[in-house]
Amino acid sequence: MTTVDDIDITDKAFWTQPLEDRQAGFALLRRERPIAFFPEPDFGGIPVGPGYWALTKHADVLEVSKTPEVWCSGRGSTSPTDFPPEMMEFFGSFIVMDDPRHARLRGIVSRRFTPKSLEKVLLDVQKIASELVDGIADRDEIDFVQEISAPFPLLIICDMMGIPRSEYQTVLDATNKILGGGDPEFFSGEDFMGEVVGAAMTLVQLVNELAEFKRKTPGDDLTTQLINAEVDDDVLTPQELGSFFILLAVAGNDTTRTALSHGMHYLTQNPDQKADWAANLDTLTTSAVEEIVRYAAPVVFMRRTATRDTVLSGHEFSEGDKVVMFYGSASRDEDVFEDPDRFDIRRTPNPHLGFGGPGPHFCLGAHLARRELSVMFRTLLERFPDIHATGDPVLLDPQGLPLVTGVKRLPVRLSA
Repeated sequence: MTTVDDIDITDKAFWTQPLEDRQAGFALLRRERPIAFFPEPDFGGIPVGPGYWALTKHADVLEVSKTPEVWCSGRGSTSPTDFPPEMMEFFGSFIVMDDPRHARLRGIVSRRFTPKSLEKVLLDVQKIASELVDGIADRDEIDFVQEISAPFPLLIICDMMGIPRSEYQTVLDATNKILGGGDPEFFSGEDFMGEVVGAAMTLVQLVNELAEFKRKTPGDDLTTQLINAEVDDDVLTPQELGSFFILLAVAGNDTTRTALSHGMHYLTQNPDQKADWAANLDTLTTSAVEEIVRYAAPVVFMRRTATRDTVLSGHEFSEGDKVVMFYGSASRDEDVFEDPDRFDIRRTPNPHLGFGGPGPHFCLGAHLARRELSVMFRTLLERFPDIHATGDPVLLDPQGLPLVTGVKRLPVRLSA
């Protein structure tokens, strides 16, 4: 990419480039065309709209995030392309809703998703991390994704929801399809959207069968809490529970998985940073985790729609215009971050947007994700201070604009 006109962030070719080249493209957009117009992706069978405006600056993403009355979430999709409303809510739950429906659903979940209410889950994070690390202790080399980053957050979610471990592979296969971006490795035929819907239906059936059991046999799990009301409280309907579980299994799983995988890659690329962290686990874990989330930007984007004619950074928008917030670009904005392309585990302050911008849609599970990343990296660095990747990560092969920067495989050696 030599000029800004060479950049098309909707094109698959843009996302198959190395991270450094993609970030160079976003840096060029921030400098020369911070609000840029692009064609919408074609998902096949879904009408393609007129296009969307890409937001690449930190200030613009902040402004859109904190003004939902101007930039709504309930029209269209998380994607630039509009999906049918029933399909949008099926996959997106409350992240594709506006108040008052958004406030009701998020409120039901958030009252049961606080650090206090999830105290047992937060304690179990260390137990599951130790279990996985013990399982690789006698190995020289592993596939980091298969052995660590894929099972770790998914086991936590399954345990938190009360889903038996015998269903782990079912949930893993379904989430790989939903967030695979059309990667041929995860699909058996040409009906991409049909297989995605089928995977989602598998998750809905699983959690609703579990809910039916939990109504008769309550347990110490999130599913029990979400379907059994206390006095004057509200609960999720079977449809709402199914959609929430898709959101949790996908967003709560794949984002942590992606951050873990990229984080190991970045630590290998920066051995001085890894050595510094390993020598100062008590003081650097918090800032190191924030830097991994900033640098990796596991969630690529989120969509909003203008509810009225408005102006943002001097650009005039009309009611109905689509904007897409690119979090990884905003988290490397030169106006906010000094030397933004440097991986620095001591970076402070670090106002990254890896968990979304401030406002009603800020990531509900940010505290759990931070806990998971902190515990796993600390456990790995304590046991294997020389751990390092022995090759580049094998990234998802999306058929267009991907929602996550997923990693399929990463070869890792545990000792020097």
